[in-house]
Amino acid sequence: MPMNTINRTVTPCVIVEEEVQFTLIELSRACQTEAEQLVALVIEGVLTPNGEDPERWHFGGATLRRARVALRLTHDLELNAASTALVLDLLDEIDALRSRLRRLGGD
Repeated sequence: MPMNTINRTVTPCVIVEEEVQFTLIELSRACQTEAEQLVALVIEGVLTPNGEDPERWHFGGATLRRARVALRLTHDLELNAASTALVLDLLDEIDALRSRLRRLGGD
């Protein structure tokens, strides 16, 4: 009789309040990536910082999750920043449509 195996992946996480602000350097450290990758995501509109130039940018706490998702897509699917932006826009649209369906009483 074949044995069923269960593979589990443990992903470490940190809860970050939305009021928390990250500089570009702090966000790059939290995402374990180079600042240049984050700048490319800002240029494509994936991330939206407050501030006029990279040295003065500040990102809200919710940006950490979005940045990590974007970087994971970039890495796993070998996407460039523009393609990552498109995929995230489509995922956001799917989430919005699902929310609308729930409000209308669908599953």
